[in-house]
Amino acid sequence: MNFDFKQILSVTLILFSVIDIVGSVPIVIDLRKKAGSIHSGKATFVAGAIMILFLFLGQSILHLFGLDLQAFALAGAIIIFLIGLEMILGRDLFKYHPSEVEGASIVPIAFPLIAGAGTLTTILSIRAEYASENIVIGIIINLAFVYLVLKSSDWLEKKIGPAGFGILRRVFGIILLSIAVKLFLTNFHLV
Repeated sequence: MNFDFKQILSVTLILFSVIDIVGSVPIVIDLRKKAGSIHSGKATFVAGAIMILFLFLGQSILHLFGLDLQAFALAGAIIIFLIGLEMILGRDLFKYHPSEVEGASIVPIAFPLIAGAGTLTTILSIRAEYASENIVIGIIINLAFVYLVLKSSDWLEKKIGPAGFGILRRVFGIILLSIAVKLFLTNFHLV
């Protein structure tokens, strides 16, 4: 085992900025309202499983399906774009039946919001620079923070209030659209 505190800190900070769970709070609150509730533990566990699986098998899984990282990023960009559009326009593109609440915890919370194309691409990229065990620890630290934010979304919503939530929802909708467009433009010419 090659544990290195400096590598763990670097990986943790890199993933924290890419995952941006704090910036996703308005999206989580919005999805929770539509779906009825979000299973924080399940969403965190699934996102963690996807990230760790992708760390070790990402390239192989994509090649197995005849895909490359760019096609994967484009698919994530489309989902993020639709969620952003939904937030700005106040229209429901994704409708959740009460029996689908667990599904909402996985798509779109676990993927693509937490373990999205940006996160998975970053994990594959940092693999060349950092030891795998340090990346796993960085992922786990981020997942602990993700779980705390998901669990406290009710409290955060009360603190923000309905008017503040409406403003944040539209602002973060525009940010999501921008991220989706950037992902799309960066990866479209490579496919």
